Amino acid sequence: MARHNGGARNAEAGSRRKISLALQGGGAHGAFTWGVLDRLLEDGRFEISGVTGASAGALNAVVLAEGMRRGGEQGARDLLCEFWEGVCERARLSPVRRSPLDIWLGNWSVDHSPGLMMMDVLSRLVSPYEFNPLDINPLRSLVRRVVDFPALASEGRISLFVSATDVESGGVRIFANEEITLDAVLASACLPYLFKAVEIDGRHYWDGGYVGNPSLTPCLYQTEADDVVLIQINPAHRRGAPRTARGIGNRIDEITFNASLVRELRAIAFINELCANGARLPSRLRPLRLHRIAADEQLSAVSASSKLNAEIGFVRHLHALGREAGAGWLASTGELVGLRSTHDAIGGGPFPGHSAPERQAASRRTRHAPDRGHGGSAQAFRASVERVCDCTSALRALFPTLKRGA
Repeated sequence: MARHNGGARNAEAGSRRKISLALQGGGAHGAFTWGVLDRLLEDGRFEISGVTGASAGALNAVVLAEGMRRGGEQGARDLLCEFWEGVCERARLSPVRRSPLDIWLGNWSVDHSPGLMMMDVLSRLVSPYEFNPLDINPLRSLVRRVVDFPALASEGRISLFVSATDVESGGVRIFANEEITLDAVLASACLPYLFKAVEIDGRHYWDGGYVGNPSLTPCLYQTEADDVVLIQINPAHRRGAPRTARGIGNRIDEITFNASLVRELRAIAFINELCANGARLPSRLRPLRLHRIAADEQLSAVSASSKLNAEIGFVRHLHALGREAGAGWLASTGELVGLRSTHDAIGGGPFPGHSAPERQAASRRTRHAPDRGHGGSAQAFRASVERVCDCTSALRALFPTLKRGA
């Protein structure tokens, strides 16, 4: 796939701003995230301090970190390309493929795929412990080939976090840095209808997207960057209510896989509000500036079932969409990194492409900047917080993953 060079002009010593990346999961739509990463790495303006990811986001995260370890930004771009080409190669053997009608119509959906219909029925009757007793996962050999986990644990250049769902407790498990192994990554991407739960140290794990897609908690107290760039691939909004059984199921899945992210974004907004009004926070916590790169309109136009479509043509299409979205974000809001938030964690905007008045209105709503004065509202806000609850307890209620020692 095409290579672009030219980001070095922005990478002069001392000019790069630190960011953390939060990479959402979403099957083959993770190729969109690859495109965004490719454009950000090419640009060279930012130093990546940490990456947190779940499911496909976890795969992108570990491949990015391994590429950075081997050869910096260009090494990461090359390795991400190699990984996604490997995904496409393995997808050639998948029974879930577009129907002849969808191919003729140029539709990337696999809603009419006989393989998907058969898999849908099969998953309701038998479990992967029965139809996949050997627990065959085509990603295992690919990830093992692409990522040297022992070397990444000892020589990694960025902080790395991968989320998985604890099957028994229903809580999130965040694997960090040296804890991240091949099994941890496969656990984060373990769809329970297709694969056996991944056992690690006597605990069983499923796809991290259910409870941490991705988890933003590490960005609060385990990375150096005060700016977090969220790359979101599950559409936050869809117009109208679905009317078909598959459409309803797909939208339920999207809402489910966005729910934990929405909760953590609101928690960060709450922390920022507390800081802006002079509240005392637990040690090591700090306000964060939030940014978001997405393509809601374009990704909403394709069926959620296309997350199972890893044909090379579709992956290239998503990669191109990601590069376009990344370029748009860099042009419209990239220079604001390090200065203020560009994403309204409560209202869901603004996004790249919104007008200046919309950005200004959202900025007034969110009031993320910790040094901004609020006059008499500060005293009222502090009083209400003190009356309702202890600050630390409130934070832990919003952030179940917040460490006791934070």
